Amino acid sequence: MDERYDSYCAADRLFYDSLGSAVAQPVFPAAERPVPAGWRREPLDDWLIHAPDGGSLPQQGWKIHVSAGLANAERVLDAVWAYCVPRGLSFKFLRGPRTLLMRNSKYASRAASGKFITVYPRDEAELELACKELDELLAGEPGPYILSDLRYGTGPVHVRYGGFAARYCRSADGQVVPAIEDDSGTLVPDRRDPVFHVPSWVTLPDFLGPHLAARSATSTDEVPYRIERVIHFSNGGGLYVGRDLRTDTEVVLKEARPYAGLDADGTDAVARLAREGAVLRQLADLPQVPRVHDEFTLGEHRFLALEFIEGRSLNKVLVDRYPLIDADATDEDRAAYVRWARHVHEQVEAVVAAIHERGLVYGDLHLFNIMIRPDDRVALVDFEVAAPIAGHRRPGLRNQGFAAPRDRTGPAVDRYALACLRLALFLPLTQLVRLDPAKAAHLADIIAATFPVPRSFLDPAVAEITGAPVPYAPYAAPDPGDRPALRDRLGSAILASATPHRDDRLFPGDIEQFRSGGLNLAHGAAGVLYALAESGAGRRPEHEDWLVRHATAPPSGTRCGFYDGLHGVAYALEHLGRRQDALDMLDICLREPWDGLDLSLAGGLAGIALNLAELAGRTGETSLRDAAWRAVERVVDRLGDDPGPDISGGHHPYAGLLRGRTGAALMFLRLHELNGDETLLTHAATALRQDLRRCVLRPDGALEVNEGWRTMPYLANGSVGIGLVLDQYLRHRADDDFAEASAGIRRAARSPFYAQSGLFAGRAGIIAYLAASPDDADRRAELAAQLDRLSWHALPYRDGTAFPGEQLLRLSMDLATGTAGVLYALACARPDEPAVLPFLAPLPGAPRLPRVSGGDPNDRPAKRR
Repeated sequence: MDERYDSYCAADRLFYDSLGSAVAQPVFPAAERPVPAGWRREPLDDWLIHAPDGGSLPQQGWKIHVSAGLANAERVLDAVWAYCVPRGLSFKFLRGPRTLLMRNSKYASRAASGKFITVYPRDEAELELACKELDELLAGEPGPYILSDLRYGTGPVHVRYGGFAARYCRSADGQVVPAIEDDSGTLVPDRRDPVFHVPSWVTLPDFLGPHLAARSATSTDEVPYRIERVIHFSNGGGLYVGRDLRTDTEVVLKEARPYAGLDADGTDAVARLAREGAVLRQLADLPQVPRVHDEFTLGEHRFLALEFIEGRSLNKVLVDRYPLIDADATDEDRAAYVRWARHVHEQVEAVVAAIHERGLVYGDLHLFNIMIRPDDRVALVDFEVAAPIAGHRRPGLRNQGFAAPRDRTGPAVDRYALACLRLALFLPLTQLVRLDPAKAAHLADIIAATFPVPRSFLDPAVAEITGAPVPYAPYAAPDPGDRPALRDRLGSAILASATPHRDDRLFPGDIEQFRSGGLNLAHGAAGVLYALAESGAGRRPEHEDWLVRHATAPPSGTRCGFYDGLHGVAYALEHLGRRQDALDMLDICLREPWDGLDLSLAGGLAGIALNLAELAGRTGETSLRDAAWRAVERVVDRLGDDPGPDISGGHHPYAGLLRGRTGAALMFLRLHELNGDETLLTHAATALRQDLRRCVLRPDGALEVNEGWRTMPYLANGSVGIGLVLDQYLRHRADDDFAEASAGIRRAARSPFYAQSGLFAGRAGIIAYLAASPDDADRRAELAAQLDRLSWHALPYRDGTAFPGEQLLRLSMDLATGTAGVLYALACARPDEPAVLPFLAPLPGAPRLPRVSGGDPNDRPAKRR
């Protein structure tokens, strides 16, 4: 689970959104207070900026952050306002209490947590005075410790060196991030890690020295425990495997930070930890519950030492045992899995019943909190929301795939989660039930058709989730076989979701919209409008006008890449028949520097070169062709630089079509077709080998990208994206190693189950891959099966059909993660005049590639050398 998504679920029940964009968000009174004479107010995302007219600030420097709790936030804000205004100190603050709650919630960003007010001193003398006076003014006011900052004294005042102005650069992994200047004048990332950091060229002011010393004074040497490894960090604290040095006993150490890690009720991590300790002592006779070993305080943080339970969480065990991941699983494999899964459920049901008998509600049952021991006995962990049955309230923390509706309290909360567990063990898609409770009936039907599970086991779960009696009404799932009707239903849902009154986005999509903007191909309006037109779902000139209006005046930090920026907007506008608008976009892009861009298709030089070459061929503009070749030359110069281990992502180079070297390989192939230069084919082979070294064979013979902790088959960052380009390379040159890898990748596209439905990281991308080989009979058969299974994720929206986005917590309409991507995949699978992904066909002026039939995907490849 990607915990960033949780905070984008609070503003809207159906779509990811930011609280700063929510219409009815409550605000602090200061947010509606008249602006002082000679001052101006500007909104910026979740913030309101206040600055004196005509004032000037340096572009970077030491800034002051003030934290606060929910109870004292208004009082602290009023005090800081009254301090800053007469002194002409610029400041900003979070608009309202819901935003503050989400910024301090358990799964909020640890680097940004606690920051309620920011004050911008003009120089170090003003910094020193403001810190001293604000510390005195706010003495005794509680607030969370800001992990990225240095605390001044013991109150809510903190300091950090960073940017004042909105400037951006690319990080080492290719992301566009806030930037500051180093001592040479070069823009470098403005580090916002959850640890205090002073840039190497900056000197810590002398007056902050004692505060840094005080920060370093607390040491784990003060307690009889040694931390041996980290299990998990959240904004509420850490979870560690440790050892009691007195007894040499292995324990789990659970840390709680005061005033941080808030739940929906505003309860902080320390209060929840105290409650967990009390509950666990009450359940100490249950062998399925960890024992309390100790409780202690270190600095301001509270710790609970718990029994170490050997085993793995159910979600990890499920990945290893789940038969729908393997296309070759037999009836006996599925029957054996059913026996195991029902045994797990029976054990969980029994321990939950025992908890109820002791007068408690567990309240947080889901796949991550169920531990499976090596002998398959279960244990439950994480009791921080457990509470007495008497007077029980809905838990303030919840997993959205198992969380009961608002009308359920007491043991009904656990009964609902147990019902979800019955379904999730066989089809782990219960997040969809939060979006449409009736979907539970459809999931049960799919399970009954796929596994030897009796309806007597499934029907009670559906009844518990929906509140409807058995037999329940059949779920009205769309018919993937009627593709024109499905296309129209998807188009209808997309258009019904449009928000032309907003400036930040036109169509709701992934949370990436709030980082890279709502314009681009991957997550913005350009991709949605392009998919609608290419699929035959129609054109909407008024929406295209919205795109042009906003793209010709892009906000600061807007990227220029193909999938993440304005090059993709230009591509979409050209394909929408708006050539002059496309050329205007390219003029903006060509004025931007290319230094610092990576080699990728998503946001780097490969995507830019391909777009320039494509539009040069379509328009005849020789300047665009020349610019394309300049980008190609830069890629060639940097192709040999491929550091890091054979693992994709994180701090290592990425593999895959969008962020790996496969995008560069695609660029070399397309340009080779234009001029016949065999050297470009050799470069393409080099780039493909660089990505293939980051792939591994799964036990079933499928070749997937290795991310260290998981393997990925998907289009954007997985193996099928590599496979698309690999197959096209093989039409130009024979290569035994590449043919062997291609066969392994074909096996990766045969799984009955994919967790998500999107184009970049889900079933739609698998469909686009399979559709690229229409003369391969085996791929055609698999394509039909994958199209049929699209209904597994389909949900109703207005008068149409929509699909969930990343993490399945909300619907999405964008190309990368949502409904537009599914729509585009359907267009790729058309038997007549199929659509193709950008640049997967030869560029204008190049000959079309011949079709070739692939090998037998049932031939399991030998292990790669």
